[in-house]
Amino acid sequence: MSDRTSYYPELAKDIAPPKGKLGVLLPGLGAVSTTLIAGVHLINKGLARPFGSLTQMQKIRLGKRTNPRFVPIKELVPLAEPTDLVFGAWDIFPDNAYEAARGAGVLPPEMLAQVRPELEAVAPWPGVFDRAYVRNLDGKHVKTGSTKRHLAEALMQDMEDFRSARQLDRAVAVWCGSTEVFLQAGPTHQTLAAFEKGLERNAPEISPSMIYAYAALSSGIPFANGAPNLCVDIPALVELAKAKSVPIAGKDFKTGQTMMKTIIAPGLKARMLGLEGWFSTNILGNRDGEVLDDPGSFRTKELSKVSVLDAILQPEIYGELYGEYFHKIRIEYYPPRGDAKEGWDNIDIFGWLGQPMQIKVNFLCRDSILAAPVALDLTLFLDLARRAGLSGIQEWLSFYFKSPMSRPDLKPEHDLFIQHLKLGNTLRILVGEEVLDHSGLDYYEGGADVEEEIRILRRSGNE
Repeated sequence: MSDRTSYYPELAKDIAPPKGKLGVLLPGLGAVSTTLIAGVHLINKGLARPFGSLTQMQKIRLGKRTNPRFVPIKELVPLAEPTDLVFGAWDIFPDNAYEAARGAGVLPPEMLAQVRPELEAVAPWPGVFDRAYVRNLDGKHVKTGSTKRHLAEALMQDMEDFRSARQLDRAVAVWCGSTEVFLQAGPTHQTLAAFEKGLERNAPEISPSMIYAYAALSSGIPFANGAPNLCVDIPALVELAKAKSVPIAGKDFKTGQTMMKTIIAPGLKARMLGLEGWFSTNILGNRDGEVLDDPGSFRTKELSKVSVLDAILQPEIYGELYGEYFHKIRIEYYPPRGDAKEGWDNIDIFGWLGQPMQIKVNFLCRDSILAAPVALDLTLFLDLARRAGLSGIQEWLSFYFKSPMSRPDLKPEHDLFIQHLKLGNTLRILVGEEVLDHSGLDYYEGGADVEEEIRILRRSGNE
């Protein structure tokens, strides 16, 4: 990088064009997946708009503020079009995407009816499932095999058959399955060789989601984990991703309450307002809520949500402000709520002279409505990364995750606004544009003509 510019020409990429159709492989044909599939077809028919999707809606600034250009992201970088997407899925229930979407109850029946043929065409392959990892579900539409390696090979065959039948050169896999029980990385997860031996001996520390990730990466398919469980973030699968030159990302889609935390907490820290306590509770009644009603799956989710505040507030640096705050999270399964989750936050803060204040948030959100555009963006960006020759952990996609992956020697960034800047700057770098640092000093201290500055002020009436 030059001392006088914000260009990184050595990092720009020669990005292959997105030719042909792009396969979207979805482990888990539930509320998120069916809302994504239905939404893409509705958008392609001109019956709905892709609100919430950066790839479809957001414009990115290029150049200085004195001469800015605002370009849609989808025009700045060569992304696949939503009309290019072809969907395939696995599930432990045999319902096709239309039946599953009706059961999930996210979108109204009259909206689903407009894309019923497209949804009915997505019939799931039998899934890889073990109730030891998701205790509150029990499906019969499952694969069988004598070892976990055989299950992985069966998934790889599904992927190859899908690509062959639909004549696809490229595909992306996004885990939209249920949250698995809490696991810690152990010896089996440390190297690819140890992991593959674990597949052969049916190691209990290898979960179904890891088998999906292994199958995808072995097939050269980028993989994102939309749930908080241990999966592609283990060293063995990071090693495989690098060996196969495949990008990976995760974990846990950033949607409702945690999205709000990554908006509010940076504001508190920016103003140096202290935190006494943050109490969060959720009620939801979809399949995700049913799964999280199990303590093992809840523990996985809880750790994903808890880590956000410490990472943003940095209590190790700002001990007076954040060194002793109390943080509690509750998730309650309440079937009448369905997919319309409600999150309550009580935030006790203090300001000047230690005087107390409170913030109350009641977020009546729609989990799958927030998650579907995230899944779409991740699909398109991971495909972009693959065509740009990027591989391994894609930290620039942290914007979309509660527990973003990063290099082991780096702390992950949780601040939504820093994450957004990182994403935008990465796109700028990929195409050889100047990154933004927002310092502003170059406009005032860079040798500008003072008389010209005064003329500009007079013209604007701000003298």
